[in-house]
Formats: sequence, structure tokens, C-alpha cells
Amino acid sequence: MGTRLRWLGLWSLLAAMLMNLLDATVVTVAGPAIRADLGGSEASLQWMAASYTLAMAVGLLTGGRLGDMWGRRRVLLAGEAGFLLASLACAAAWSPEALIVARVVQGLCAAVMVPQVFGLIRDLFPPREIGKAFGALGPVIGLATVLGPIVAGVLVDADILGSGWRMVFLINLPIAVFGLAVGARVLPRSRGDRTLRLDGPGAALASVGMFLLIFPLVQGRELGWPGWLLGLSVGALLSLGGFVIRQRARSAAGRVPLVELSVLAKRSYTAGVGFTLVFFSAIVGFSLVMSLLLQLGLGFGPLRASLAMAPWAVGGFLGSGFAAATMARLGRRVLHLGLALMVVGLAGTYGVIDGVGAELTGWSLAPVLLVYGLGMGMIFVPLFDIIMAKVDDGEVGSASGLLESFQQLGASLGVAVLGTVFFSTVGATPLVDDHLLAARQVTLIALGLTVLAFLLGFLLPRRAREAATPTTPEAPAEAARREPALI
Repeated sequence: MGTRLRWLGLWSLLAAMLMNLLDATVVTVAGPAIRADLGGSEASLQWMAASYTLAMAVGLLTGGRLGDMWGRRRVLLAGEAGFLLASLACAAAWSPEALIVARVVQGLCAAVMVPQVFGLIRDLFPPREIGKAFGALGPVIGLATVLGPIVAGVLVDADILGSGWRMVFLINLPIAVFGLAVGARVLPRSRGDRTLRLDGPGAALASVGMFLLIFPLVQGRELGWPGWLLGLSVGALLSLGGFVIRQRARSAAGRVPLVELSVLAKRSYTAGVGFTLVFFSAIVGFSLVMSLLLQLGLGFGPLRASLAMAPWAVGGFLGSGFAAATMARLGRRVLHLGLALMVVGLAGTYGVIDGVGAELTGWSLAPVLLVYGLGMGMIFVPLFDIIMAKVDDGEVGSASGLLESFQQLGASLGVAVLGTVFFSTVGATPLVDDHLLAARQVTLIALGLTVLAFLLGFLLPRRAREAATPTTPEAPAEAARREPALI
């Protein structure tokens, strides 16, 4: 295959990554406009965001294995086609419930797409060009992360052909069509290994456990915290416990488990799982609440709200560049430097909200959100490679896939917990001061979670895994590709 076709193939893979990154963030900005149009409760607004990441957390446990069984190209294209149809369903949603169901399908399709991307890059490029290919991947992911909320604000505010918020999902159509058309032509074919088998019951136990864990946190306030929610929480523990027991039994019987549980015996990896849950809960939940404060509390439009939060994204982009350049020298210290900046940014945000009050503007938030984003970006690049440093080669695939699932679960928990705290504080008949009080409380919780992550950071390895390629949090799928039998 010629060089031109290989790079065209890379762009088709980037299209899949771009759709995932956009749809992981668009509801943060578009959510209030969606609720204003479709109606629904405050909990439904949380589900619009959490359903995508929760479904992806579940799907990632088997997404990589599907590529090994049926061939990465075939599975990627199937996931991309499903994502396109789910995006159409999101845009056509007539109720909050319909949108939430479509978001679940989107998340599952993303979990099928994303693990194939990194393996296909290695299949597509000869060894001498792989470094350049992965080098192009990083900036695109960074730009998508920066521009995602801004693009959502622009599209909602532009109201193209009267589409309003629906355009944030319709924008996936040209991207998906490009990815499918080009990918079908130039991506390398593979037959896969049909002798591999999925652990369907294991995946079902994990799915039920994660859902039962999140449901009481999102719906509890709206339902008045009835006693039966405690039963659901117990059910979550039983389901997840059953998942662990099943994985151990499969390993003992010589069958391939979804997750190689031996990695959880390593203190550094277990600390990394805790770090991942806490870190992503804080940043995703705080992001949602800041958007709610600006739009519901202060009356910002979607575009103005996204521009007010843009310094956060710009800081994240700059912080990622700094970490990529220094992680080999600083190792784990870059995580602590980033977390310290996040603490400063959160403390500053609390001070600005408390001091400026109802006169809050994007300009008053810009310095503190820039600092917060700068610190956050420093975590993204080295985190997963550092957590994986002491994982054995035979455990890399399972450990990386599990870590990605915990990343998405953490995002869902952040939306559920911090969103619930925000709406509980705001109350049924909110005033501007109620929104400001709720935002301050959530900021303090995010600050506490960031401090906890700082402490957990001392349990992580001092250096990243040798020969690891600096990546975003999506990159462990590449490591997973190297150990397909364990995904």
C-alpha cells in the first residue's frame, strides 16, 4: 500500500476517535438546551451525560475481543456504522428517554470502535512510520478535546436550519460517512480468530453491577431516597462480586477471563484504579456543574457558556504538551505538579464564585480555569503509562482494558454524584444565589477529590512503563492490542 493511502487510512481512523471525543463532551454544553426542548427531570439531564460513559465502560470489557475474533477492520466499520445510526437516533429523539437510550447505543458502539484504532494503526504502517502516525494522533485528540465543547456551543447557538441542539449529533454524519467510505477502501483486512470466545455472563454481571451502582446516585434525590435504593446498591455489590468470582473461576479452569484479576494484587495498579476513579469523577462532574451554573443559574447561552469555559480546554492542551515533553525526566512528579495546579485552580474558582457572585463572567473565570486546565492536561499524557509501569507483560492487555473501563465509570460517577449534589442544593424553586451556593459546594467536593488523588499519587510507580509511548487516556487500547487474548 502506498504512503498516500496509508495516511488516508489514518484519517479514517481519526474520524472514529473524533466522534467519540465529541460525543463524550457535547452534552455538557448542550444539555440545558436539550432539556428545555424535550423536557424531563434534572435526573434525566444527568443520564444524558452519564449513559454514554457508563455504556462505554461496560462495552470496553469486550470491545477489544470482538476485533480479535472478527477482524479489526470489520469490527471498526460495524461500530462506526452503529455510531452513525445512533447519532441519527439522538438527533431524532422525541423525549429524554429516547435520547438516553440512543446515547447508550452510542456508548456501546464507541466501545467497539475505539479499541480497534490503535491496532489498525500498527497494521497500517511499517515500523519506521509508526512513530509519525502516533505523533499525528496526539494533536488531533488534543484539539478535539479543546474544541468539542466550543463546537457544541456554536452549533446549538447557530440553530442551523432550525435544528438547534440536534446538530451536535448530526455533525457526526459527515464524519462517519468519511470514515466508513475511506476505511472500507484502505484499511487492512484480517480474518480474526474465530476460536476465541466472549464471556457473555461475565460481561452481563459487570453491566448490571455498574448500572445498579450509578442508578441510586442519579435517581435517589428525585425519588426521595426510598429504602429500596439500598437494595439496588447491595445488588451492585453482589453483581460485581459475582463478576470477580467468575473471572477467578475461568482463570482456574484455564479459560480466558475478561479481566486478569492478578493485576489487582499489585498495590501500584490498585492505587492507579483508585486514582483514575477519583480523578475522572472530579473533572467530569465539575465540568458538568460549571456548565449548569453558567446556563441555568446565570442565563448564559450555549455559545457564551462554552467560550467562558474555553480557557480550561486551552490550559488542558498546553498542559498535555508540557507533560509530553517532561514526563521522561519528571516521572510521577509531573502528576503531582498537575494536581497542585488543579488545587490552585479550584480554590481560585471557589474564590471567584464567592466574590463575584451574580456578576460572574467568562473573563473573571478565565485565569482560574486556565490554571485548572493546565494542571489537568499534565495528568492526561503520563497517567496510564505510569499506572501500568509494574504490570507484567502478560497482564498488559487486561490491565489496560480494565483501566479504560474505570476511566469511563469514574466519569459516570462524577456526573451522578456531583450533579446530584448540585441539584439537591439548588432546590425546587432555584434563585441565582442557590445556583452559586451549589456551585461552591461542588467546587469544594472536587477540591477534596483532587487532594485525595494527590495522596493516592504517592502509591503509583515513580516512572512510566519502559518503551511506553506517551498518549492520552485512550491509548491503553494499543497495549491491549498487543495482548488480545486477555481483553
